[in-house]
Amino acid sequence: GEKGAERMVRVESANGNVHYYEGERGEGERGAERLVRMKFADGEVQHYEGEQGAERVVREEYPDGNVQYYEGEKGAERMVRVESANGNVHYYE
Repeated sequence: GEKGAERMVRVESANGNVHYYEGERGEGERGAERLVRMKFADGEVQHYEGEQGAERVVREEYPDGNVQYYEGEKGAERMVRVESANGNVHYYE
């Protein structure tokens, strides 16, 4: 962004993990950027939804092709579905 309107879009950690952010810069020191995705060094990718500070995991993708889906608020996410790489789908309540 322009000077004074910069916003954080990515943080690359020394351990190889990468955090991705979206959102506009807000007032003050910290903007309204929210976490939308984390890519881990082992290939796992977590996807997030929600406003800043309330981001919750909605999906985890694993290098082996399995995908896990979650519902619930931040800190109380629960797995509701797993799509296996072999095509099987498991549902949870």
